[in-house]
Amino acid sequence: MRRTLTGPEIRPPAGIPPDRKALEYFELEIAAVRAYAEGPPRKSLSRPTGQVTVMDNVIRGLHHVTATADDAQQDLDCYLKALGMRLVKRTVNFDNHNVYHFYYGNERGQPNTLMTTFPYKGWGVPVGVHGAGQITATSFSVPAGSLDTWRDRLRGDEYMVGGREERFGDEVLTFRDRSGLVVELVANDADTRTPWLGGGIPRETAVRGLHAATLSVRDPGPSVAFFTEVLGWEVVGEEGGRTRLAADGDAPGHRLELLSAPDAPRSVNGLGTVHHVAMAVDDEDVQLRIREMLVRQGVEVTPVMDRQYFRSIYFREPGGVLCEVATVPPGFTVDEDLDSLGVDLKLPPWEEPYRSRIETGLPLVTY
Repeated sequence: MRRTLTGPEIRPPAGIPPDRKALEYFELEIAAVRAYAEGPPRKSLSRPTGQVTVMDNVIRGLHHVTATADDAQQDLDCYLKALGMRLVKRTVNFDNHNVYHFYYGNERGQPNTLMTTFPYKGWGVPVGVHGAGQITATSFSVPAGSLDTWRDRLRGDEYMVGGREERFGDEVLTFRDRSGLVVELVANDADTRTPWLGGGIPRETAVRGLHAATLSVRDPGPSVAFFTEVLGWEVVGEEGGRTRLAADGDAPGHRLELLSAPDAPRSVNGLGTVHHVAMAVDDEDVQLRIREMLVRQGVEVTPVMDRQYFRSIYFREPGGVLCEVATVPPGFTVDEDLDSLGVDLKLPPWEEPYRSRIETGLPLVTY
């Protein structure tokens, strides 16, 4: 299927003063998360304080990873054509409706398969800085024995492909997408998830979903304590300066890896960087329990935000990485049939009156 949207030059949303630069708007775009947007908070917990209530068995693994990308078309080409994932939702950044929000995943866009991006090209947003207090690599799970095929495929599409390494017993192939994001393919035989095959990649090679997110922090100790003693993650491995954590079982899509990076520069959000990692929970009741518990621990947490396909809260862990807790429901079929996911531009109800203006303000994309 090939879809095209055309539009004139990108313009700031209604209500933004004409003399405000795009970069200024970018920096202010999510008011409730603004305090967390550019790096570790000035005051960060060294470890959980007071009476700690561990939230055992409530985190269901990863929900999604969200990145600040560059060009919208190149982003689609990478995750749809090169990696063969499904575009499960084409919507807009709810805080800047002239910027797309793409969701990539498996057939249904299930949590722990999702990569999401905001392509900010044309808004004057600078290239970000990879460093401490940031997710510095997003890894996807692929079948054991498939990395030769992936290496050749990615090189054929002229991606920057690095060498291989072994990590926790699995082979890892690294490449950079066009925005500069570090993407890893982890070959393993432990992933039972059903891949999306509509992207033209055969079952024996196809991406199964997220494998893990790598969080670079200067001192992993407080971060490990926070995830394990507060959020109920478990340490399941340590190797080469990495601490692997798992939630709801040690399996692909249920892992975080904390990388010790004492000499890394302070991270800066921008093009080619990951903005946040989201953890999945069953429903809003569990999410509110987590929020109340975090507040009691002195963690600054946003109010619950309606993201249309899930509800979200945001906070920073002690190493400075922006984290989200997102609900599994309602999911992506709330406004599209399963067979039609990603076909049409979907807008939240409060943006529908402005559909015509929004559509003409978005850049041209084809897929």
